[in-house]
Amino acid sequence: MDFTFTEDQLLFADNVKDFLRAEVTPQSLRRSWEVETGRNPGLWQQLVDLGLSAMLVPEAQGGLGMNELDFVLLAQECGRVALAEPLVETALVATPLLSSLAPKDDRCGTLLAQLTAGKARIAVGHAANGLVCDAHIADWLLLPSGDQIHLLARDQVALIAQDSIDPCRRLFFVEWQGSDETCVASGAEGVALLAASLNRGALGAAAQMIGLAEAMITMSVQYATGRIQFGRAIGANQALKHQMANCAVKTEFAKAPLYRAAYTLSRRPSHADFAVSHAKVVAGEAALLAAKHGMQVHGAMGYTWEYDLHIFMKRAWALDKFWGHAGFHKNRLHQWLMNPNAKIGADKTFGVQA
Repeated sequence: MDFTFTEDQLLFADNVKDFLRAEVTPQSLRRSWEVETGRNPGLWQQLVDLGLSAMLVPEAQGGLGMNELDFVLLAQECGRVALAEPLVETALVATPLLSSLAPKDDRCGTLLAQLTAGKARIAVGHAANGLVCDAHIADWLLLPSGDQIHLLARDQVALIAQDSIDPCRRLFFVEWQGSDETCVASGAEGVALLAASLNRGALGAAAQMIGLAEAMITMSVQYATGRIQFGRAIGANQALKHQMANCAVKTEFAKAPLYRAAYTLSRRPSHADFAVSHAKVVAGEAALLAAKHGMQVHGAMGYTWEYDLHIFMKRAWALDKFWGHAGFHKNRLHQWLMNPNAKIGADKTFGVQA
């Protein structure tokens, strides 16, 4: 079997990478902090025009008909530039959720069409997060209540802004009251959709953390190469080389569980819990290690606002707790490993066996 990405997937990811590197820079992120919304409507429209927000929407519903495996490399690139716009959550969580609800609820179908056309924005809440990201720019919100999912317009909720360690993130506590009219899913269906959203959200966070780790390693190596002390670059010191090598190895080894999780979600989503949790845990460890050693390479100055490293560090710290913290995902892994019926082994690696 060929477990590599296809040429089309790699080419698409390279094109998106070039676009993001040109449009999203530390300088542009810093400028966004001075804007009340913290977001760039022009950039969002460009992302929509590229079809990125509609990637996981079936062709029958006006999308590109792609899957999580097609999107995971793009999510990684979003992390590499610390993209502030909620592309990953919109494309990977919101649109698949609306797509599942659309056949039985016309409101969801209409909203899905508006999202793919860039005529509406949406924010998704989940019990694993507590706070809702980018609720202030959303026209609609999908919010959980027990085993129910409710769709509410922006004017039906009250938003209370919360501070975030990451200045690029806009977090809100949402006060709202649901009703039979706003409920779009409940019971077993609601539980299943919320579980699927958690897995997709955790996969997106893991992919972004891999990109963040790679970016921090690159920045730290560049700094160590150019920083001169006692007549030579500090990067010549073996201790720093070992630190960066450890970060690079941990990040590279985290990619396989990430891609495996994307594969499992795209092929057998009902069996994806352990794969997604594995990816989230190892991606978080890689990103946190890169942040720790990156700050040490910078002599702790990387934490200051004068250096761009802090942008990526703070995003990694935030995403590590988003869509389930490490303890939550380790517990899911433990439950799977201790299950006597767990399909563990080389022949079960890619979830092909029944």
